[in-house]
Amino acid sequence: MRVAWAELLHAGLHGLRLRPEEFWALTPAELRVMLGAGGGARAMDRSRLDALMAAFPDMTEDPE
Repeated sequence: MRVAWAELLHAGLHGLRLRPEEFWALTPAELRVMLGAGGGARAMDRSRLDALMAAFPDMTEDPE
């Protein structure tokens, strides 16, 4: 796979206003997300919502 370094550098340094050391410290996945090219997180399904609700229940009483 050929990498278009000039375009990536321009996007990172000018578009995202990163300093060179910040740009070079990024992983390819981080850069993709910052540039809006990464696929976002999957939509939450009911089983994941149920697991989160069980792990972090709403408080029904004042704790004090």
